[in-house]
Amino acid sequence: MTHKVQADYLVVGAGAMGMAFADALIDHADARVAIVDRRHGSGGHWLDAYPFARLHQASAFYGVASTLLGDSRVQQHGPEAGLHERADVSEICAYYAHILADRMLGTDKVEFFNNCEYVADRQIVSHISGRRTEVPSQCRIVDARYLAPDIPLITPPRFDVADDVRVIPVNSLARTMEAPSQYVIVGSGKTATDACIWLLSHGVDPNAICWVRPRDPWMLNRAVVQPEPAVFLGMAADTMEASAAAMSLEDLFFRLEDAGIMLRIDRSVTPTMAKTPTLATWELEKLRTIEHVVRLGHVRAVERGRISLEDGTVSMAKDALVVHCAASGLRYPPTIPIWGRSAITLQPIRAGFPCFGAALAGYVEATRDDDAEKNRLCPSTPYPNTLASWATMQIMGTRAAKSFGSQPDIKAWADAVALNPARVPPEEGRLAEVDDALSRLKTQVPLGVARLAELV
Repeated sequence: MTHKVQADYLVVGAGAMGMAFADALIDHADARVAIVDRRHGSGGHWLDAYPFARLHQASAFYGVASTLLGDSRVQQHGPEAGLHERADVSEICAYYAHILADRMLGTDKVEFFNNCEYVADRQIVSHISGRRTEVPSQCRIVDARYLAPDIPLITPPRFDVADDVRVIPVNSLARTMEAPSQYVIVGSGKTATDACIWLLSHGVDPNAICWVRPRDPWMLNRAVVQPEPAVFLGMAADTMEASAAAMSLEDLFFRLEDAGIMLRIDRSVTPTMAKTPTLATWELEKLRTIEHVVRLGHVRAVERGRISLEDGTVSMAKDALVVHCAASGLRYPPTIPIWGRSAITLQPIRAGFPCFGAALAGYVEATRDDDAEKNRLCPSTPYPNTLASWATMQIMGTRAAKSFGSQPDIKAWADAVALNPARVPPEEGRLAEVDDALSRLKTQVPLGVARLAELV
């Protein structure tokens, strides 16, 4: 027997973007929403995250628009004293479970199909019972899987592994029961840095860590990516000022480093990767204690006592534990219009910050009728990977912010949403530092965007 979805929208994916879109949509429209996910609950890849994972950004920038993640607390102790709290994986999963149960299913507006797959011919199929549910033609599809990240737990290593070598995903690192003489960390991004910092924080000698880093990364200084308008808008103004003066993309990143915005682990190496997660200076200091860094391209194979890479071979301890952190993480499919003929495909709108972009798309879907106008107001922007794509993201994100910010109701909504890093507080009672940053942005944005376009 085939059942039918009784909803106006089907959101495919209950991760961060799908939940943010659905939350904003039901807040501003009289619509029924069905959400389908292959996992058992909401939260997306966080349900499969390694146990010591936590947000690399402030909690306030993550989640859904209606409900703050955390309590916007400024840390009072530890190495990040003075910076806003960052939720760990257990807090994030509990948050999304609460949003689903109380905020959504607690109303008559949302239905959740867990452990299910959305397949061709507008069907939902249960992984558990095999039951099929039909999605009527008038139910609009919202694709929240287009940018779903690849993570090590569910992405096998892309290199050959000999039978007598121990290779584990980063998720298994915290369950290690016998210390090897050497840890080999494979990967260049946030997951690899998290693994290295976790090992160092647990007393592992830096000399016992071999870090296979195919590309060196540029990372954002967490201290300047904070949910305080004076701090974030000031950083944005500094970025555009550096962009306007830059002679090349490499020169731009060096200028951003001098301004305290960008960080690199090894100052003798010019990074080529610019996914730009945030990093704290205390983490940077720990990472710099690891001296055994292998830069010979991607791993081809690991055998007992040896690693074969694209550009050479290095030895490793015979009992080494190889930690797989090399899933691609962010994905880079083509940037397409969010409102398409067959689906609403969620993507960032302002540079980065996917939760804000998805919430913004939900608000615009609820308050506008014409898809062409929605796409004009909210053009999609890509995630960055290289220096050039980071610059492209800044150009497109700036133009998008100008577009949706031209509408008084959207601007008022965006300025009231904690997810929006560039929200502008009301003029009355606003700090002088905010006004100064806004004045600098007004001058520097046209110059910075024009120069970035030339450099790209």
